[in-house]
Amino acid sequence: MRHSFLKDLFKIEQKPQKGLFTYEWAAVGYIAFTLLLAMFTYTKLAHPEAVVFGRLRIVAVMAALWLVYRLAPCRLTRFTRAAAQLSLLPWWYADIYELNRAFPKLDWLIASSEQSFFDCQPALTLSHTLTGSVPSELMYLGYASFFPVLVLVVLYYFGWRYNEFERAMLILMGAFFAYFVLFIFIPTAGPTYYYEAVGLKNIVAGHFPNLHDYFNYHYKSLPGPGYTDGLFYHIIESARRISGRPAASFPASQAGMGIIILLLALHARNIRLFLILLPFFLLLCAGSVYVQAHYLLGVITGVGTGIIFFFTLLYISEPLTKKGKRSRR
Repeated sequence: MRHSFLKDLFKIEQKPQKGLFTYEWAAVGYIAFTLLLAMFTYTKLAHPEAVVFGRLRIVAVMAALWLVYRLAPCRLTRFTRAAAQLSLLPWWYADIYELNRAFPKLDWLIASSEQSFFDCQPALTLSHTLTGSVPSELMYLGYASFFPVLVLVVLYYFGWRYNEFERAMLILMGAFFAYFVLFIFIPTAGPTYYYEAVGLKNIVAGHFPNLHDYFNYHYKSLPGPGYTDGLFYHIIESARRISGRPAASFPASQAGMGIIILLLALHARNIRLFLILLPFFLLLCAGSVYVQAHYLLGVITGVGTGIIFFFTLLYISEPLTKKGKRSRR
């Protein structure tokens, strides 16, 4: 079986893809859209040249990987193109901060809505309730599990459901870019930044002021709650210090992508994989609120939009499945 997999990995394809894959077209569409947006908000951007040249570099990387694939069209070079798109996700997340600084943050609206719905701030309540080392580490583990779980599902489709690999990648990348667009036009910093800026006493007292463009110039966040000597606590806090920016908090894309990953497992009719992923999804949703990265309403909205994105992209990608079936005959 291992020999067959390696043989297929390097086997030259008889009918290689001539142009871009569908998930790469999704990236091109997002690049074009955000470049157009940058033109209209150019004077409000702190580093507009970084927005432009960053995208040009990404296009150059995509072109280079396309050329490598055309010279050696096989599963390995196909996967390299998909892996490149996944590896760019952290860069796209960071890039959102530059684009949505043109719009005022809406944390005051989300936080006040949380207070109205739940009569509290769930991010504070949950972190004050789960203070022990074990529940705290589980919350941080759940939040840290997002990218490993994402990679696991991508590898599963590549290794065991290769005929639907491109379709799965389109669903994943299409949903990611859809969330990025929402982040631009629904700009929020997230509880950890908003609570720090306003002050916990004001938050507890129910005061949620509109800070306008405050987060365009201030990056300070609350220290992570819970058990501070845990492994996963330090992983999340280190990542936050290195790349954290007050942006991309509503809706919670991790929760949305988490439900999409679960639905991909169900779509593959792999109940065992679904049951393995389910606890991580639940911990991810709870952990997103616990570490104060997302509002509870953001998690709920993230799950709802994730379901919508999945079935919409599944319908759009249906021709890929039919094409794959025809090519196997």
